[in-house]
Parts: sequence; structure tokens; C-alpha cells
Amino acid sequence: MTHITTLLVANRGEIACRILRTARNLGLRSVAVYSEADAGAPHVGLADEAICIGPAPVTESYLNMQALLDAARASGADAIHPGYGFLSENAGFAAACHAAGLVFIGPPPTAITLMGDKAKAKARMIEAGVPCIAGYQGPDNDIATLRAEAARIGYPVMLKAVAGGGGRGMRRVARESDLETAIRLASSEAANAFGNGDLLMEKAVDRPRHVEVQVFADQQGHIIHLGERDCSIQRRHQKVIEEAPCPVMTEGLRAEMGAAAVEAARAVNYVGAGTVEFLLDADGRFYFLEMNTRLQVEHPVTEEVLGQDLVAWQIAVAQGDALPLTQDEVRLSGHAIEVRLYAEDPTRNFLPSTGPVVLWHPPAGPGIRVDDGIETGGIVSPFYDAMLAKIIAHGPTREDARRRLVRALQDTALFGPQTNRDFLIDALTQADFIAGAATTAFIQDAYGESGYAPAPATPTDLAAVFALDHFQVRREALESAIHVDSELVDWGSAGDLESSAVYKQGDADVVVTARTEGQGKVRLLFSDHTRLAEKVDICGPDASLIVDGCRQRLAFHRTSDGHLFVATQARTLTLQNLSQAVMPPKEGGSTGLVTAPMHGKLLSLAFGAGDRVSKGDVLGVLEAMKMQHEIVAGADGKIALVAASPGVQLAANDLILEIEPEDGD
Repeated sequence: MTHITTLLVANRGEIACRILRTARNLGLRSVAVYSEADAGAPHVGLADEAICIGPAPVTESYLNMQALLDAARASGADAIHPGYGFLSENAGFAAACHAAGLVFIGPPPTAITLMGDKAKAKARMIEAGVPCIAGYQGPDNDIATLRAEAARIGYPVMLKAVAGGGGRGMRRVARESDLETAIRLASSEAANAFGNGDLLMEKAVDRPRHVEVQVFADQQGHIIHLGERDCSIQRRHQKVIEEAPCPVMTEGLRAEMGAAAVEAARAVNYVGAGTVEFLLDADGRFYFLEMNTRLQVEHPVTEEVLGQDLVAWQIAVAQGDALPLTQDEVRLSGHAIEVRLYAEDPTRNFLPSTGPVVLWHPPAGPGIRVDDGIETGGIVSPFYDAMLAKIIAHGPTREDARRRLVRALQDTALFGPQTNRDFLIDALTQADFIAGAATTAFIQDAYGESGYAPAPATPTDLAAVFALDHFQVRREALESAIHVDSELVDWGSAGDLESSAVYKQGDADVVVTARTEGQGKVRLLFSDHTRLAEKVDICGPDASLIVDGCRQRLAFHRTSDGHLFVATQARTLTLQNLSQAVMPPKEGGSTGLVTAPMHGKLLSLAFGAGDRVSKGDVLGVLEAMKMQHEIVAGADGKIALVAASPGVQLAANDLILEIEPEDGD
């Protein structure tokens, strides 16, 4: 038996913070690693020691095996926990750790290798009697072979990276005419993400549930399952909302799926934490999807219903300890739901968003857990995954957990980058989710082809924002003045004071006149109506005020350049007081400017100067946050200018090319 004393966490963000907290609770000495971009990140401060392992790009830092092994040697670590992502499912890294005399907190390299190749994994599962979807997992990936196999299987089909995960290298293909483009994109994305562009193909199961079973195995040969999680709500094949247990699970089905998951683990001599993922159809039939040979992002919902720390279990099993529970001792209590807070814009097909974190204000309360790796003043970098935090609610029943989670999100504010906070609130209040009826088609069913569109800010919302801005300006003026009694604020010898300001909300400018009506009260005059606002309390980002007799609770932050960030109970707003802003000169210009929608690497351009393009043509591909995004022409015309080249790193809004609209546009 090995006794671990010093644990190096080979990861970043919320999972690194989560592992480091368990290490501290267990009395272990901990070591963090960080890239140059993460020097001030929260996980660095949580560890007993932290070592820089290279520049920001992951290939030069978090994927640099030698740098990680050197850090372990320099720090005296005797074990490495890879978290999830990065090198967590890299058999070569696991083997290198063993060769260096380090305990790798994960399964044996042989299990990682087999389950990491989806084609070989599926073949092994068929041998083990685990139900699998009809498909093709052969070695030939040429277009002709895949076209013939798709015709045999029948459309729609799913293309999947054999070495992939997290939705990368995955495409659903509905018709033969789309197959070649889908193969090219999926293979390219897989090669960039995993170094392997090989694909497998499966019959698409429409409108299933995505249900996964948590398994655990020790070195003594004991394998158990810890119940299931429903992870059906996804965008771009990446999970957004997860819960345990599955809303439609029965004891009989749980026993059947659990037994299949245990057999899957046994078939590869598994050790440690693993997750066997299944598709569950409306008739209760389930099919093996893949096995993730690591801790899952959504493991907290299992921890909450089980009452156990799965990271502590991982460390114990890696030391050679037996599992702390037998299958008969596993008891699930209540219900837990988790949401992933992403830096992305749901109104633009969930495009990633980057930039400084102006304010991070997480929720708290009974049954609420927050796993995060961000803080106010930090940076959301284009180099890493867009997930920033997980918010988890646990309650006696599913509805208790759902209500608690909605309230927690209403009390959450992340200002700076765009986030999916408002979308999550909306999704949790959709009828299908409340009823426990959501499938993998949930987002399409709920929001249609046009996608999620937030409700517009109400006049009361805007009045609250403008009133808070007014009160903050007055407070700052008082604080900068010398020997002015607070009772004289908003008083004038000539009567009520008035001030006007212009606010920018989206593309619209709003003119507001604020007229004081006694201390702590302001009447807001718009072009067609008025509102009376009364300040109740402002304490840090938490604000409370009364607008026309209705009390409002919200989070509010104001920057020195006049930017206003507000999170109400239903929506997040960003405005700017143009009266205080220093505005850049307006660009003149063509409506044909094509710019980068986010920070990322330009992988390809399909056209050159002088080429004619049509609206909807794919102009190029941008890679950002480990995903590939097509850049589409917004108008017919001729390319007048190409400003960027494939292979370059672009910032958001950098010019890529200019389309000269055709006459008559």
C-alpha cells in the first residue's frame, strides 16, 4: 500500500480548486501548476506550493507532460491528480507518471487506451454483452467507405471522434449531401483537439435521454456503481444541466443499467472513478455510448445524493485502500441538480466570450454548493475552456432542488464576459424541465431554430438601473467633497435638482432626466413616461430600491468609464452612461466587414481577394476554446480585402476580410 503525502494537481480552474480543497481536508500537502496566463488564478493561491509550467497555450503548459513531471520532481510530489480534460485520459501521461515513481490518480493506462478509442471500446463492449448502437467503427475513414456505411446504417447518423469527448469532433448528419462537409469538419476538429482525426459512425437515436452511471473500482477487484445522472440538456453536444437521480429512473432499470456499467468496467480491468454513458430511449432501452476514464464535471450531483467525497475516494483507491462502501450499502438521498456557468453568449448560438471579470458574486444558501475557479479581477482567457463555475442545489425532492437552484441563479452575478446565467434560469423554468421530460432535443424543442432570446428589459428594470447610477454618482461626489454634510446631498437652494444623461443599451440610446424629490428619491423622466425610485439599501453589489411602489432586488456594478452591469431576477443587463464615457471614434464603413466573433485561431479561409461570395457561404473556420466555428458571409458580393491569414491568432472584432456588396444590395 502506498501512502500519498504530497499531491500535485495537473489542472486549472474550478476542478483544480475542488481537488485542492479535498487535499487540504485530508491533510495532504498540495502543489498547483499554472501557465503564465494563470499566475494570479485562484487555484494557485489554494495550494501549499505553485509552479509555473510554461506559456499560456495548453500545448506549452497544461499538456506539456515533461513540464508536469519536472514540477512533481521539484516539489517532492508523490502523486498527480489530472482532474478532467487536458491529460486526464492520456494513457501516455499515466504511464509516464508510473515510470517516474508517481501515483497517477486514475485508471491503468491499458484501460485508458482501450476506452479512449471509441471504436475499440465499442467492440469490447459488444464482446462483454453491453447493449450498443448499430454503427461502423472500422479503420477505413475514406469518404467512399463512410458514405457506404451511412447508407447501410440509415440516416440520420452521428460522426464521432474515436479519441474524443466533450462534443468535439462530433456531427449529426441528416442527409447524404451533408456528409462530406461534416466528415471534414469533425475530422479536423478531432485532429486539433486530440491529435487523432479518425471517426466512427453510429445510427442517430433521436430524442433520447443521456444517462450516465458512476462506477468505482478498487485494486482488490471490487466494482460498484453509485447510481446515475441525467445529462440530457446539452448544446453542441456539451452538457449544460445535470441531475441525479434521472427523473424517469425505476429501481429495476437502475439495477439493469448499473450492472451493465459494472460489466463495462470489469471488461477493461478498471480501477478508480469512471463514468459509463448510455443513451436511453422512450421505451426504456439503453445503449452504450462511451466510458469516460476520469472524474466527470458533473460528479457533484452524485456526491450530494450520496453524501460522499469522490475525490477522497479516488485518492484512497490510488493508495490501495478498499472501497468504503459495498453495493448494498449505497444509498441515494434526495435530488441534486447542477448547472454549468459558461462564458458564452446564448443569443449568438452560445459563442464563447472572453475578457476581464468585473465582478463575480456567487450565491449562498441552504442546499447550495458552488464549485468555481474565478474571482473578481480575473481574466477569462481564450486559451482555455469556457466553463467558469458550477452551481449545485440539493433538496429532499426534485422540485425542492429545482426551486433552490433557480433562486441561487437569481442571486448570481458574473459581470464582464457574456454568460449563460439568464438562459439557465429560463431553461430551469421551462415546462418540460419542470415535468422531468427533457431529452437531448430539449434546447431545440424549447427555443427552436431562432434559438434563445432573452425577454427585453422592462421599463421598471431600466428605471432601477438609471436610479442606481444616479445614487452612485451622488455618493461618489459626496465622498470626494470636503466637509459636506450628507443631509445636504440632493438639496439645492433653487429647489429640486435635475440632471440629464444619455445611456446606451445595445444599439439604442436612451435619454433620461433625473429630478430629485427629497433625499434618497429621484423621479426619472423618459420621453413618454416617468418613474419614481427610492433607494432602500446599497451594500457592495447588492442593491435594493423601490420603483413606483415595487421593491426591486438586484446586483449592480458601475465602472469609472460609465459601464453599468446589472443582474435582476430574470436578466443580466449591460449599459453605458455615454455622458461619462470616453467613446472611440466611429468607424466609417462598409457593411461588408467580416470580423472575428471571439478570440481564436483562424484555421482556414475558403476565398481570396477578388472572389465572389454569396450570403451564407462559409468563408473560413475559427478555432476558439477548443471548438471550431464557421464564419459565414452575411451578404452577396466580391471580396475586396483579405486582412488575416490562416494560422494567425485573432482577437475579438479583428478584421478578417471585407466584402464589397454587389450593386443593388
